[in-house]
Amino acid sequence: MKLYISSASPFARKVRLVAHEAGLAARIEEVATVVSPLKANGDLAKANPLMKLPTLVTDDGFALFDSPVICEYLDSLNAGRKLFPVPGPARWSALRQQAVADGILDAAIGVRYQTALAPKELHWTAWQDGQRAKWRQALDFLEADAQALAVEPTIGSISVAATLAWLDFRFGADDWRVGRPALAAWFVPFAQRPSMLATQPMA
Repeated sequence: MKLYISSASPFARKVRLVAHEAGLAARIEEVATVVSPLKANGDLAKANPLMKLPTLVTDDGFALFDSPVICEYLDSLNAGRKLFPVPGPARWSALRQQAVADGILDAAIGVRYQTALAPKELHWTAWQDGQRAKWRQALDFLEADAQALAVEPTIGSISVAATLAWLDFRFGADDWRVGRPALAAWFVPFAQRPSMLATQPMA
């Protein structure tokens, strides 16, 4: 399998974490790929018309995207404990955690693109403030739900860990730990898992 990634992409990291936790990392060739909202990547478009990362091409040439779909596919190959729980309360909790984590990233990446790529005269401070409020509110939700993360890794806790690590990476000055002691305490041991150490982003 080929996985098209940027090491700095939190969505790609989520997929890579799943691959490691499912014991599949050795079966995947990671292909470093550059994407930009300002310029098309014709090579990636052959596999993914949205030209987004991550994109997985399976051994039989079938392309999968985006990260929730890729993660569920990899878990279908997982011979060990499944990262997507069986239908029931645990599954809905894990999927909700994934949705909250992905929503935080959607808001934060939008701010990152505007501040890092857009000319200063096009920066929209009110919009950025709105996005920051959205992701902070979602972090507060995870703080209140932190006990639900304290189980064996699932797609939910993996998604949350990838998101918190990316906030440290790109928005370190906006410390998500402030006022969220339960979430911060949960993240300390999770950040030391072999899968997390093996997938740290490069600037």
